[in-house]
Amino acid sequence: MNPQANLIFIASLLLGTTITISSNHWIMAWTGLEINTLAILPLISKSHHPRSIEAATKYFLTQAAASALILFSSMTNAWHTGQWDITQLTHPTSCLILTSAIAMKLGLVPFHFWFPEVLQGSPLTTGLILSTAMKLPPMTLLYMTSSSLNPTLLTILAILSAALGGWMGLNQTQIRKILAFSSISHLGWMAIILIYNPKLTLLNFYLYAVMTTTVFLTLNTTKVLKLSTLLTAWTKAPSLNTMLLLTLLSLAGLPPLTGFLPKWLIIQELTKQDMAPAATLISLLSLLSLFFYLRLAYCTTITLPPHTTNHMKQWRTNKPTSTAIAILTTVSVMLLPASPMILTIV
Repeated sequence: MNPQANLIFIASLLLGTTITISSNHWIMAWTGLEINTLAILPLISKSHHPRSIEAATKYFLTQAAASALILFSSMTNAWHTGQWDITQLTHPTSCLILTSAIAMKLGLVPFHFWFPEVLQGSPLTTGLILSTAMKLPPMTLLYMTSSSLNPTLLTILAILSAALGGWMGLNQTQIRKILAFSSISHLGWMAIILIYNPKLTLLNFYLYAVMTTTVFLTLNTTKVLKLSTLLTAWTKAPSLNTMLLLTLLSLAGLPPLTGFLPKWLIIQELTKQDMAPAATLISLLSLLSLFFYLRLAYCTTITLPPHTTNHMKQWRTNKPTSTAIAILTTVSVMLLPASPMILTIV
């Protein structure tokens, strides 16, 4: 893609995100979301492969439907209350429609079907933007309206997302699809705590974004897209693959790594809110996604393939690891001891 065009699309993404995050009026928030949608479409379809075009079409249709629902929800609220302010969403029907619309934007169950397909049809760098930056504007809208939303509905969506995100990722061999189901599962953890402690939702999102960025950038460096290539990629950059193993275990939420921090705080907060059954259920469901993270981690560090057919080993690269990956990996793995400081900031 032309560098100037690329720059315009990235700048538009930043602009759309900034408009949505900083707006108080529903129409401005909707405008920012629309700018984002239109800016990411060329980045999804830039390879001109039929799968990319299909991914861009699916993404456009689902996001257009979600944007229409957001507009409909805000108009219904304005009709009944005379308020266009985002934080003044008080009408129950509007709250239900908005929850559905943002679930569609984020890829929460049962509106998740588009997300694995779109991620599979996108390049790794675009997949990274879709999994992290594109989820920030809808998350901020959820944060701003959290006091008005229906707790029962959000809890049901969250538990279904954690269940299906873990269950549907079990038999996948394509790494982008595995990361898509991982994202759906993490969104379940964010949604369940949103009503009770919105700041924890944002903390979970930030840490998830850091860990996912690390995984995507590492995979992009080693040019790995499926499990069979991951098996032989360790020869390319052994130290990078070792750090990828730790980052994947962190993403799974194992102590003493960074990913354990949000899960620990969310379980603690749910228990305080007398929601111990929900906390137990979502913790058990996270074991499903732990299985495919462990499978990825196993494939990352395995030194001999498990069968006797000959494998072409890849040449070790002499290129130094980028500073961004080094910093992100450190944060993804070693942030748990700093949790008291993080909690004071949050």
